[in-house]
Amino acid sequence: MVLGTLIGWLIITFLLPGLSPDKNAKAISIAEYGIIYFLTTVIPLGLIFVTWLDYYLDTRIWPD
Repeated sequence: MVLGTLIGWLIITFLLPGLSPDKNAKAISIAEYGIIYFLTTVIPLGLIFVTWLDYYLDTRIWPD
């Protein structure tokens, strides 16, 4: 989940302004993006990483 939070923060802070058509776009903070929007972005990303790590490390966090 930490990896999902980090990737989500990087996407929001750097990727979104980088893809903006506005050449003067600045980095977006989590407060400006919104806490609820941040959580609904980060939780699915974290679950994707949990699923991959569960499969490759064979930890059986998810039921078979």
